[in-house]
Amino acid sequence: MHTLADFDFVLPPELIAQHPAPERSASRLLDGSSTPPVDRIFRELPSLLRAGDLLVFNDTRVIKARLLGAKATGGSVEALVERVLPNHEVMLHLRASKSPKPGAVIRFAHGDKSFDAEMLGRGGPENSLFHLRFPSEPFALIEAHGHVPLPPYITHADDAVDERRYQTVFAAKPGAAAAPTAALHFDEGVLAALRERGVGSASVTLHVGAGTFQPVRSDNLAEHKMHSEWFEVPQATVDAIAATHAAGGRVVSVGTTTLRALESAARGGVLQAGSRDTDIFITPGFQFRVVDVLVTNFHLPKSTLLMLVSAFAGYEPVMALYRHAIAQRYRFFSYGDAMLLVRKTGA
Repeated sequence: MHTLADFDFVLPPELIAQHPAPERSASRLLDGSSTPPVDRIFRELPSLLRAGDLLVFNDTRVIKARLLGAKATGGSVEALVERVLPNHEVMLHLRASKSPKPGAVIRFAHGDKSFDAEMLGRGGPENSLFHLRFPSEPFALIEAHGHVPLPPYITHADDAVDERRYQTVFAAKPGAAAAPTAALHFDEGVLAALRERGVGSASVTLHVGAGTFQPVRSDNLAEHKMHSEWFEVPQATVDAIAATHAAGGRVVSVGTTTLRALESAARGGVLQAGSRDTDIFITPGFQFRVVDVLVTNFHLPKSTLLMLVSAFAGYEPVMALYRHAIAQRYRFFSYGDAMLLVRKTGA
């Protein structure tokens, strides 16, 4: 039985990528599909897959979820939109010197533009989120007034480069507060090479929440309360996965968010189309039903995502890959490099 300490490691701070690689597919790829692992460049990925394999992408679109503003009393606030609801309502994280009460008005501003939102109450897990009503369509207001929600370990203010690069080239459905980072390495050249090789593609949607950056704090992993995220698996993707497996091909998940959506949709034993919330917490011992291969970035110490990849490819192999990546000066986290993992037998 693993404890939290098993998923800790020392990462030199200079290996935390602060900016994306000059080109998406010029990032490095640690090929963990063989022993010993092989250091590659991401654009080599098509050569590591087979005709008949199926890549599944998360087509969520990152919204400008970070909003800056002030209460009527003048105190500053910083918000991160977690979820957009019907009737112009939103759930968001809010940092302020003193929490606003129901009925309070918060003015969000960006440059000379601003809008007023009404505080409705608290909600979410352990009342950790704030429930607000915006004056008009939230996605339009967020796009006009918000900032790119860069992760907490990226220290520069968002700029035009981040607007373009903290977004996948196939982003389609707005709603994420963080990028599905493994997919950031794909560009049109890699996608074309995959098609030429006979690798298929399909998509799911999972709106990544800010909870993805939250470390686990309980030594007993079973006591951790997992954050919830909304996902949708289309029938066309279910059909493509069934056809791939029937023909002997492999399902290749692009990122842990895609894997979370697929394995959540198969918790009943069979992959089913549909949409709902998931708070699935994947740790060693989990039985995978859908995904055979995983493309993923390097994750934070003590994070749920490090536990997920350890469940997928084996604890010892994954920790060995992390030691290799640190020794070889790979770049870590959202703007960092990627690795390729194959599901361990029996997982």
